Amino acid sequence: MDLYDLKIMKNNSEIKQELLKCCDAFIEKRFANVQHNIAEVQEALTSETKSSAGDKHETGRAMLQLEREKFGVQLSEVNQVKQALSKINVLKQSEAVCLGSAVTTNASNYFIAISAGEIVVDKTKYFAIAPNTPIGLLLLSKRAGEVVTFRNQEFTILNVF
Repeated sequence: MDLYDLKIMKNNSEIKQELLKCCDAFIEKRFANVQHNIAEVQEALTSETKSSAGDKHETGRAMLQLEREKFGVQLSEVNQVKQALSKINVLKQSEAVCLGSAVTTNASNYFIAISAGEIVVDKTKYFAIAPNTPIGLLLLSKRAGEVVTFRNQEFTILNVF
């Protein structure tokens, strides 16, 4: 391994660290939004006073309770994703696609972590995807040079880092 190879490895490692930071920021923003929504519903529940239209009041409270439960489920899902994200080791090197891998293909580039959408690092676009998504499942365990078919489109894996 020469100096050029070491420089590429360092660059790849830095790219994966940046991708992970972006995923962290994405999930933290989602977490904050859900917490904000829960707080708003809670405030609405506590500030709502008993009105003379009893049934209307009870229906309103029931709807707010349902909203609070829905946001509670979302908060639980976000916490699960946060836990999964915390287990990703981007410093791990693997020739086969695994959790924490960045994958370049002749069509698109992927970061196997969480479903966080498009992330641009060093002017290169990556799609952050969860390993259990259809494309994620296809990519897992694949290596550079392998061909994958997704939605009737073939693409070649150029690099896994």
